[in-house]
Amino acid sequence: MPRRERVMRMSVELPLWRALAGYRVLTMLYAVGLFATAYDHFVRPWTAVGYYAVLCVWTLATLPRVAAAASCTRRFLAADLAVALTGILLTPLADSHERIAGGGPTLPSIWTAGSVLAFALKGGWRWAAAASTAVAAANLAERGSPARDTVHNVILVWVASIAIGYVVEVARASERTLARALEIEAATRERERLARDIHDGVLQVLAMVQRRGAVLGGEAADLGRLAGEQEVALRTLVSGGLLPVSRVSEDAAAGAVVRAVEEPDDDGPADLRSLLAPFAAARVSLAEPGAPVPLPRAAARELAAAVGAALDNVRAHAGPDARAWILVEDEPDGIVVTVRDDGPGIPEGRLAQAEGEGRLGVAQSIRGRLRDLGGSAELISVPGQGTEVELKVPKGAARARGKAEKR
Repeated sequence: MPRRERVMRMSVELPLWRALAGYRVLTMLYAVGLFATAYDHFVRPWTAVGYYAVLCVWTLATLPRVAAAASCTRRFLAADLAVALTGILLTPLADSHERIAGGGPTLPSIWTAGSVLAFALKGGWRWAAAASTAVAAANLAERGSPARDTVHNVILVWVASIAIGYVVEVARASERTLARALEIEAATRERERLARDIHDGVLQVLAMVQRRGAVLGGEAADLGRLAGEQEVALRTLVSGGLLPVSRVSEDAAAGAVVRAVEEPDDDGPADLRSLLAPFAAARVSLAEPGAPVPLPRAAARELAAAVGAALDNVRAHAGPDARAWILVEDEPDGIVVTVRDDGPGIPEGRLAQAEGEGRLGVAQSIRGRLRDLGGSAELISVPGQGTEVELKVPKGAARARGKAEKR
């Protein structure tokens, strides 16, 4: 049965948008009801009737616009706020001066708050502050003077809308964090499942082919060697988790969407094991601590490059059948990486001769890199007994190197 990918979308905003839609309808009915009960007090009631007709049509027709953030565009918000401000400024034309001076409601009444709340849900507290300021200016112009009740209502709308906008921004950030955590958890479970399945099947078959090929010899031996290399590569792949994976989050209309991007963090430390793992092969064994071996990223890359240069020398001078061993030691005062092979060794004076001939592989690729890191590279070779390269990087010097690279 084929596996299906399940995409989870989360949105704490959708209930808020639904509540806003209901609020707009209820406050529209409230504003119309206020007008109906005070119809006889209006000096130009037909002005108010015309505005309420527009308000009702606009509110009902735009309900799909306030269903989600994607449909609530900037143009709609501007038009919606214009409807609210127009109603406020039309109030002196429709209502009597006595009612306005006595604290009577504006034509849109508390419907105006729904327009401001739409700004808060869409753009956060900054958009809410701008919209509520425009409403405050319109209310002061309608009253003609900053009366106490008008100032009280203005401040209430201003503070409430900004607070709701800020809460929405915090909710969005929490939503992205939760989505990231859920995706990391799901990816970890899937990796563990794949590792178990591959270990129970593919890796065991490759190991068996490698052993049988070595026993049979000939072409079977070559096949066994290739199987061994693939086993090491596959084991390194399924172990995973060594290279940092950054998460890029974004807000979509229906909630938070998280995408994984293979993008190493150049500012954080690197696990030296992750950089040395690709060197492991059928004839290259890697022994490392069980815990991470952190180094500044620049220093870890240089140390891994020096190890790669040492292995290149093994392949070039010890022959394709030579075996190599990499040992990583995390000591209190530094990191020690030892590369040893079982080749014929290096004759005495051969390194000095190669350096004099302009071949600077050991001098620059290995010793030069370690010298720049404040460390050292010691090479011990006995003819007929192989070669051992010991690379030492003091932790203090590595940290200083990492800071220098950042500058």
